[in-house]
Amino acid sequence: MTSPLDFLLEAARRAPIVPVLIVEQSEVAADLARALVDGGLTIAEVTLRTPSGFAVIEAMKAAAPELIVGAGTVLTGSDVENSISAGADFLVSPGMSPRLLDALGERRKIMIPGIATATEAMCRYEEGFGLLKLFPASVVGGVGALKGFASPLPHMRFMPTGGVTEADAGNYLALPNVFAVGGSWIASSADIAAADWRGISTKATRALARA
Repeated sequence: MTSPLDFLLEAARRAPIVPVLIVEQSEVAADLARALVDGGLTIAEVTLRTPSGFAVIEAMKAAAPELIVGAGTVLTGSDVENSISAGADFLVSPGMSPRLLDALGERRKIMIPGIATATEAMCRYEEGFGLLKLFPASVVGGVGALKGFASPLPHMRFMPTGGVTEADAGNYLALPNVFAVGGSWIASSADIAAADWRGISTKATRALARA
């Protein structure tokens, strides 16, 4: 049975590292997108933690159409609408609320909601979410928690995010219920501010080689 997020799973099979991006200026989005693609990445998450978030998504999609770009830190119905309008391929939230669930409607099929417990994972699955984000991964049990979920919840797939580092990304990706990891080390705010596109590409290539 196909899922609306099968395209994301296929891209993650080729490159299971998802950079979580905080971008202050949309003017750098095109260079950033190309740097990620040059480094071998297939997916990126642009957080809506800055006023430029929607413009960054639009600019990244225009510069690198082959890059799957998601909107992160989606908290409200307006975030959903504006993200889709900007061209976001998927949505990510740190958790789920009744209002956000109502606002999503059928678009929950492209949302990856954050969970921290088995109960939350079960609730999200019953609500129709096919992929989940363990968040903040390093705080709520990390690799150990995901190992614990694997046996009783074998039908669920996770993208741990929050505190994941280059050093431990491989430990997460070795788990059968993890399809990708999200992390900010590939393209940190400092890297982006310094316009270190070559450095970002190098870090992406190195991370994929270790994945």
